[in-house]
Amino acid sequence: MRSPYSLCADVPSVEVFRRLRVDAGLSDKAPEAVALALPNAWYGVVLYHENEPIGMGRIIGDGGTAFQVVDMCVHPAHQGRGLGKRIMAALIEELERRAPATAYVSLIADGPARFLYEKFGFADTAAHGSIGMYLDR
Repeated sequence: MRSPYSLCADVPSVEVFRRLRVDAGLSDKAPEAVALALPNAWYGVVLYHENEPIGMGRIIGDGGTAFQVVDMCVHPAHQGRGLGKRIMAALIEELERRAPATAYVSLIADGPARFLYEKFGFADTAAHGSIGMYLDR
């Protein structure tokens, strides 16, 4: 039996990006900022349920030394089915295929998502003598 879910290497439209973030409980972003950001993604995937986008994930970075996994989300109606794991696996596969082995790959884990990321080898940065920080604007 064919799965109703399909994964496509791509970035969503501005409208879909904003809707997916909000639906998944992430903050909205200004459309102008999203329009600037999406074409600059190093890699992205969109997850579809019967041709409707219901999840996504992106990798941003300089292409050589530093990468960050961002915008990981799955619509709440489709959570708990291993779909976040499927998105993350596609992102990691692309990193392993194209990113230099010495590249630093990071992400910010929201709440229980940390357990998904740990399955892919991510660990707290504080455990290595550094701490993740962000600019509070």
